[in-house]
Amino acid sequence: MITLTPAQRQHLKGLAHTLSPVVIIGEKGLSEAVMKEIDRALKAHELIKIKAGSDDKETRARWQEEICSAIDATPVQLIGKVLVIYRPAEKPAIQLPR
Repeated sequence: MITLTPAQRQHLKGLAHTLSPVVIIGEKGLSEAVMKEIDRALKAHELIKIKAGSDDKETRARWQEEICSAIDATPVQLIGKVLVIYRPAEKPAIQLPR
């Protein structure tokens, strides 16, 4: 997991604003299939939104932590039921400010 500066986090939030969720965590929670789909989406896009099906804020925050630690990603934002996660690709397409 990389550490983002406030400027980098703000930049990623701006880029994520127009994105639609590419993965939905349903009633079964973080299954192995969901984790594989999140990993695949991050490989393809670097920055993704995930729609969480839980109404519990602590559950959504825990899911974001679990996802990031399991697949070496970085949390960007958790707003409502939407988790924003970033993981740079081997050849990053997103250029972060310094």
